[in-house]
Amino acid sequence: MSTSKLLQPYSLHDLSLSNRIAMAPMTRARAGKERVANALMAEYYAQRASAGLIITEATVVSEQGIGWLDSPGIYTDEMTEGWKLTTDAVHAKGGKVFLQLWHTGRASHSSFHGGELPVSASAVKLEGDGIHTAGGKVPYETPRALETDELPGIVADYRRAAERAKEAGFDGIEVHSANGYLLDQFLQSKTNHRTDSYGGSIENRYRLLDEVVRAVTEVWPANRVGVRLAPNGAFNDMGSPDYREQFSHAAKQLDRFGLAYLHVMDGLAFGFHELGEPMTLEEFRALFSGPLMGNCGYDKESAEKAVADGHADMIAIGRPYLSNPDLVERFAAGAGLNPESDMSTWYSPAGAEGYTDFPTLAEAG
Repeated sequence: MSTSKLLQPYSLHDLSLSNRIAMAPMTRARAGKERVANALMAEYYAQRASAGLIITEATVVSEQGIGWLDSPGIYTDEMTEGWKLTTDAVHAKGGKVFLQLWHTGRASHSSFHGGELPVSASAVKLEGDGIHTAGGKVPYETPRALETDELPGIVADYRRAAERAKEAGFDGIEVHSANGYLLDQFLQSKTNHRTDSYGGSIENRYRLLDEVVRAVTEVWPANRVGVRLAPNGAFNDMGSPDYREQFSHAAKQLDRFGLAYLHVMDGLAFGFHELGEPMTLEEFRALFSGPLMGNCGYDKESAEKAVADGHADMIAIGRPYLSNPDLVERFAAGAGLNPESDMSTWYSPAGAEGYTDFPTLAEAG
């Protein structure tokens, strides 16, 4: 057995994982206009089934949640059936897989919604260089603030998505409350200027995330539900002056559920808001007593160190998985990695190119 703690088996509550590496959720835009997970996607995930845990690409819980071309959904029977291809393929290889639940909120455009504005916590426009739509790249719009009486419907969308994820055969789910998407927009003071019970205070801004987690843990045991946070992130024009207080509160409250894990994007590779010192895994370790997953910019050495030092129980790795389906085997063998994938194929409708066509060590000879 490897002396690497990162590569040794790990018990994530009642799930036996082959190692402590998670494949991070990464949007790949291969689901087509119908947003139905397909056989090519099943092949992609099955190729990477030696990860201790696969977390799928972000998957929208409703039509309102859409904000990305050709990303998958989990809100129709056809979508649910489509995802069974992936869960069956990953399980056939001995892997474990969670579905990440997503609502993009203001990081969207009216062209995705029949001319209706995207929604958010407040009418605060995302400042950025624009969003890719079927008609090309266009400027962001000022979103419509959700009415208080609409929020139970948002929670219900997450609950139904959790039910469909169970029906599709996933091992669990991850609630995406990071990277400037809807739940993060409610959580952070930069985007939440509400004056109702979902805004104003740190406690109120956490309320929607709390209600979503309560809803999905009525469908799944809490130890099969993860939550993702990005306290340091600037992606999608995020970053709030009171980030440390807000995310500390969220972590302490989430700890009460007995979750599968807390997935913290502690690394700065996705952009840092520079509003203070970055929050660290050690900081979250003092706030959250359950399994802690680090993410963003880790390589084999830094991942090994974080786990060996006790700062994290698992590490999610993203970009290296794009071109290295057998990343775990390469780490175990001390082997080099394939060249980085071509960014132009990350989200393209190119099919297998830059997606499922990377050689494993064995294939490379």
